[in-house]
Amino acid sequence: MTNHDLEKLVDTSDEWIVTRTGISERRIAAEGETTSAMAVEAAKKAILNAGLEPKDIDLVIVGTMTPDYPFPATACIVQDKLGLRAIPAFDVSGACAGFCYCLEVASKMMLAGEYKHVLVIGSEKMSGILDWEDRATCVLFGDGAGAAVLGKTDKPNVGILGTMMGTDGKYLKLLYQPGGGSAQPITPDTLSARMNCLKMNGRELFKVVVRRLEQAMQELLDRYNIEPSDIACLIPHQANLRIVIALSQRFGIPMEKFFINLDRYGNTSAASIPIALDEAVTAKRIKSGDLVLLVSFGAGLTWGATLIQWH
Repeated sequence: MTNHDLEKLVDTSDEWIVTRTGISERRIAAEGETTSAMAVEAAKKAILNAGLEPKDIDLVIVGTMTPDYPFPATACIVQDKLGLRAIPAFDVSGACAGFCYCLEVASKMMLAGEYKHVLVIGSEKMSGILDWEDRATCVLFGDGAGAAVLGKTDKPNVGILGTMMGTDGKYLKLLYQPGGGSAQPITPDTLSARMNCLKMNGRELFKVVVRRLEQAMQELLDRYNIEPSDIACLIPHQANLRIVIALSQRFGIPMEKFFINLDRYGNTSAASIPIALDEAVTAKRIKSGDLVLLVSFGAGLTWGATLIQWH
């Protein structure tokens, strides 16, 4: 769905969207295509790329805020559709920071337990919770899924080095879906008020997000005594080009070190970083030994930064 397509739905323009966000187009799931369906397709590719078979997977974690159902977890559906063994499978609701949250949970569970291969997926059908009459939000989001398989290695200082995560719940109403939960159950009144749709205060959210991402990045770099110039590839949450530019200026990291694909996908929430990570690897923007930094933020307000020494 291009910006020109959106011009036919709401009072907006390609110039307005590109100037304020950097987004030119986004993907929309087909009718009947679910969050789990996209997750399964991404998972199949990740397992294949890892040189593994479904039977090798020991744990499934899905980051999503647009699950197929309120319950059970979308990960349960993925486990079944992939034909996996009766292994643990659960969701993490970290909104757009969900993939970084999933990586942290997965890596710590691997260190503490007997899990050898963990399938981590970010999958979102954002089009299902958008108000297609709200030009401030419907132009920003898209649908998609990305996945990765985490495996153990004997090499020191390789893989996920560390993660910095945080939450500040007082900013809840800057970005949330007010209807559909126990606070505002689905009723004719909540539906007519479009409370089942995503609501966002973009102006205030921008100011908070930039500050929190700066703090997370700085704390993570300081923890491992790493200079911004040491980062080979930085993959930000693909929400708004202005945020990426602000981070580039704050840390003196050239824009060419940032991997950006939001112009083609928009904001796919928890799927944003794994999609970009896959494309960065495919484009050979990341090679063995590179320091890779993932940074994300989401509703909650949640944020996360993950530092990886690429295998």
